[in-house]
Amino acid sequence: MPERASADAPAAETAPSMTGPERRASFSLAFVYAMRMLGLFLVLPVFALEAPHYPGGDDPAWVGLAMGVYGLTQGLLQLPFGMVSDRLGRKRVIVFGLLVFAAGSALAASADTLAWLIIGRCLQGAGAVSAVVTALLADLTRDVVRTKAMALVGASIGLMFALSLVLAPALAAWAGLPGLFALTAALALAALAVVLWAVPVEPPRRPRPARGSLRAVLTHVPTLRLNFGVFVLHGVMLAMWVSVPGMLVEAGLAKSRHWWIYLPTVTASFFVMSATLFPLERRGYLRAVFLSAVGLIALAYLGLACAAAAQANHPGAIGLGVLGLLLFVFFCGSNILEASQPSIASRAAPPDARGAALGFYNTLQSLGFFAGGLAGGALLKAGGPVSLFLACAAVTGLWLAVAWPMDATPAATPSSPPTPGT
Repeated sequence: MPERASADAPAAETAPSMTGPERRASFSLAFVYAMRMLGLFLVLPVFALEAPHYPGGDDPAWVGLAMGVYGLTQGLLQLPFGMVSDRLGRKRVIVFGLLVFAAGSALAASADTLAWLIIGRCLQGAGAVSAVVTALLADLTRDVVRTKAMALVGASIGLMFALSLVLAPALAAWAGLPGLFALTAALALAALAVVLWAVPVEPPRRPRPARGSLRAVLTHVPTLRLNFGVFVLHGVMLAMWVSVPGMLVEAGLAKSRHWWIYLPTVTASFFVMSATLFPLERRGYLRAVFLSAVGLIALAYLGLACAAAAQANHPGAIGLGVLGLLLFVFFCGSNILEASQPSIASRAAPPDARGAALGFYNTLQSLGFFAGGLAGGALLKAGGPVSLFLACAAVTGLWLAVAWPMDATPAATPSSPPTPGT
């Protein structure tokens, strides 16, 4: 197998190729991640519009809690799942987590009150395998191709988000939220089949993580910067969906046609990501691309705050073109970050405790979802969409300041190259 490239070597102009096992690992694990995320994303564009059908669903604060609460249980369990996977193996932990996620989806599908829906969402979050999937992908790929492998996961997340925006309104009109949650359970079982029969054999687990490795992960400043960033990104991302669907309705677009805006903006943003992230990373500009993406998200939120203020003062003043442009700017930034952040985090992680390190990273990601849903609903209830988007812009600006000193290419020296199975 080719030797692992040095972290300090100059970036090559020619993109390195994946081996056969690396391609198999990348595509199969991206599929697993995608099926799980599609199930979660399907409810986001319609949740705030469908929640009033449940008793208690007319309170924005409770709706925000129901949207984001799965992030709380997921956040609490990401690190333990990652640490257990360092000892017992990634695949068996992923199988267990997907079964729990499917059970939570089934419970949410059968819920007849908002309270039971919240309980189902909590159980969904208890299937906290994001960190373990990312750690397994890092185990099965070399550093030199890891951004490409992680980008497949990031692209799958964005693609599933786009697909959910197209499918969710029609599916919700046909089957309501119960139907969406039942579909989520089926998607989790499909992902389970891929884990069992398509994902390559994982490398042997070391018998015990290096002593003190968890403490090193929790005190490593570059890792903490990344963890803060992923918390903010997913917090503001979830918070915006408490308000954006209503703004599109206010602009004259029926909820069953929201995909008219979502699909082209997300699709176009993929082309921007491919044209910027990979070529510029090979030339050593990953840090500049990363920081620019954070800045784009902050600008998008400022624009949405202005649009919300205009809608409040002059109904009908903001057209769909303006909202579509602002969402396009947001998706450009978020897709670049979804593709690059996991790769940077995996390089920074100590190889002997990669599951624990990525568990901590995904813990903050999940808690960001919870905080975004909770704060988004509360801000919308207390101050309206303008306050919500200004708060998102301010927090994203703080993230930009925290991330500014970052090194976009940290890497821990491994003791041996990865050995993907066949």
